[in-house]
Amino acid sequence: MVGAAIARELARYRLDCVLLEAGPDVGAGTSKANTAIWHTGFDAKPGTLEARLVRRGHELLGEHAPDLGIPLEPVGALLVAWNAEELAALPGIRERAEANGCPDVRPVALQELYRREPHLGPGATGALEVPGEGIVCPWTTPLAFATEAVAGGVELRLATRVEGVHQSPDGHELATTAGPVRARWLVNAAGLHADELDRMLGHDGFTVTPRRGQLVVFDKLARPLLRHILLPVPTAATKGVLVAPTVFGNVLLGPTAEDLGDKADTASTAEGLAGLLAKGARILPGLLAEEVTAVYAGLRAATEHADYQIRVHGGQRYACVGGVRSTGLTSSLAIAEHVVGELGRAGLPLHLKPGVERVRMPNIGEAFPRPYRSAAAIAADPDHGRIVCHCERVTRGELLAAVRSAIPPRDLDGLRRRTRVLMGRCQGFYCTGAVASLFAEASGRSMAEVLGVPPGVRGGRPRSRGATP
Repeated sequence: MVGAAIARELARYRLDCVLLEAGPDVGAGTSKANTAIWHTGFDAKPGTLEARLVRRGHELLGEHAPDLGIPLEPVGALLVAWNAEELAALPGIRERAEANGCPDVRPVALQELYRREPHLGPGATGALEVPGEGIVCPWTTPLAFATEAVAGGVELRLATRVEGVHQSPDGHELATTAGPVRARWLVNAAGLHADELDRMLGHDGFTVTPRRGQLVVFDKLARPLLRHILLPVPTAATKGVLVAPTVFGNVLLGPTAEDLGDKADTASTAEGLAGLLAKGARILPGLLAEEVTAVYAGLRAATEHADYQIRVHGGQRYACVGGVRSTGLTSSLAIAEHVVGELGRAGLPLHLKPGVERVRMPNIGEAFPRPYRSAAAIAADPDHGRIVCHCERVTRGELLAAVRSAIPPRDLDGLRRRTRVLMGRCQGFYCTGAVASLFAEASGRSMAEVLGVPPGVRGGRPRSRGATP
């Protein structure tokens, strides 16, 4: 998310840039497993860089999302207290919101709270309204930023992991899994691995301890239970467990907050999910009667510091952008604006290009026009009238457009993030075969590549020497 946003900002200038992504696709790591909240920054610690950049990022994302085709809905939030201690914390949270430039946060009487959220569980003691909060698509956002960057001349290299950095008077030589890369200036936005790359450059200012957040996604039939984002009273360690609608029409419950030692541990656990369901039963009792569509987990790049770890080392021609947790979805454009400004002050020549090509992504939000409902879209391309994934109403035309896009998917997971295919009630049970076949034909890949089957495997079992196939 953040790296793509910085590349997007740099693409506005006369610079030769390359964007290195360790994964197989843009947004295939932490960014895809975000809670997808468009934060106002009302509860950030006043005076921190995070507080300033989240507030500015809220403004920038709200401004650019409609033009870019990023699904974003300003549904508003209600922060609910459930006991006397949490009720006593509300005035302080409101004061913090005012200090952070959110003067519209206000108390909500219990009668009004239950009128506005009639399915809310019994026992609430008070609430604050945060009207500026909203929901956004965590998949389209980084892909849109990267697509803008590529349209502006940035070279995107996927599946390129940095393994070492050699510094010289001329700049940096990066050893990567795809060969060496030389650059005069280097920006480190490596997320969970930003501390490791920072140490390669000789610094030791922070350590990333991955904080796992498990989440539960409920079926679209649960959506009428909820009108706003329902926020908990935050603690020093976490914003807590929320219940929120998604831009895809589902309801989200989570996340947990578990500090781990493994930066690849995105497993869901029975204990974690049971804890979430128990909290969900208190917040929105009717939710547990609804079907669960999916569960997932993401890792936040938590550090020992309470603020973002963003520093520009002018003498090294190096910028470190670390410690950006879940608020990075909202603050990403502001982080990019801030970092590029600091790079300019450190000596990076910034000369604006003439008009950069405009980009618009297919809007896959449930509240926005979809091709299968558009007579004009179907008339222009009959494939938009041919639904392939019936759970999510994804058409053949959308799938083909994604495969032929500026940054095409490399696997079914990437196709899912671009179109919503395979993410509905059946989780691909009915349509995976048809989708994979279409993907293979349109992309020129084999079915084994599309399905992620390793070489030498047939029928789901590895072949050994001398074995009968």
